Amino acid sequence: MDFFALLQPLEWVVANVMVAFHAGLTFLGLESDSGAAWGLSIVGLVIVIRIILIPLFVKQIKASRAMQIIAPELKKVQAKYKGKKDQASREALSRETMELYSKHKTNPFASCLPILVQAPIFFSLFRVLNWRIRPTNPDAPRSEWEFDGIGWLTPELANEANQATIFGAQLSETFLTSDGLTVKIVAAVLIAMMVATTFLTQRQLTRKNMPAAALEGPMAQQQKILLYALPFIFVISGPYFPIGVLIYWTTTNLWTMGQQFYVIRRNPTPGSEAEKAWKARQVAKAARKGLKPGFTELDEPEVTPEEPKGQRPQPKRKKRKK
Repeated sequence: MDFFALLQPLEWVVANVMVAFHAGLTFLGLESDSGAAWGLSIVGLVIVIRIILIPLFVKQIKASRAMQIIAPELKKVQAKYKGKKDQASREALSRETMELYSKHKTNPFASCLPILVQAPIFFSLFRVLNWRIRPTNPDAPRSEWEFDGIGWLTPELANEANQATIFGAQLSETFLTSDGLTVKIVAAVLIAMMVATTFLTQRQLTRKNMPAAALEGPMAQQQKILLYALPFIFVISGPYFPIGVLIYWTTTNLWTMGQQFYVIRRNPTPGSEAEKAWKARQVAKAARKGLKPGFTELDEPEVTPEEPKGQRPQPKRKKRKK
């Protein structure tokens, strides 16, 4: 079965979300065929997708934290079978590793869920920008161009999106397919931003929110490889991406950075540098409010009045009149 045929329902959803945001932006006063209206429509698409993915992001954070916590135990299991290459030892290593994952309800692939879920959306947006807003007969005069719309993205709107430019670059143009210097400059800047935000997002998660024990061993080496490999992949593939796709990926990276910053600042991994910074802020906050170091308003014990010591005085009996 054709892979792109499977993506068509998702392509329909992506196009409709963009058109819905475009309608709202034109209602607010932006020109219908402007780069601002269509560029911000892609930003709106990112916002919708990332809000939907918040539960998966929470699951990713929990899985990543669990992997960091079990890193020392995983290291012991690997050391136990180090140098043993017989079939029984390999099976035992695999079994004990899976038991460890099952015990802590995590696995190495759970942290990749948001990226895996976004991949079909990414390809669908690529299809919308590469096929739906490009004329089906590009060799004909501009006045005779025809567009293959989808959903609410009518041929008329597709024509407007085709003419929309951001700093002189059309949304469907790429670094490699355009001969114009302006397009190449805009694409190069967006590629650099995409690569930089990808690197900083990975570094933020691994360096600030991982305990010292998790920064050593095979898992740490894999994280380091991913830290540099993923941006390098985007350096190679970025010139093939349309301007609109580069806007999408850069925006989603910025969203991820902000989301991670919030989670790491308020709920850091135990033993990480982020937790040390969080504790320091709690101590400083308590000091400003006049509480004891290490206490907050909720932790400060209540002061109860002391009961008088000694025997309670007994009432004196009055003499009765005779």
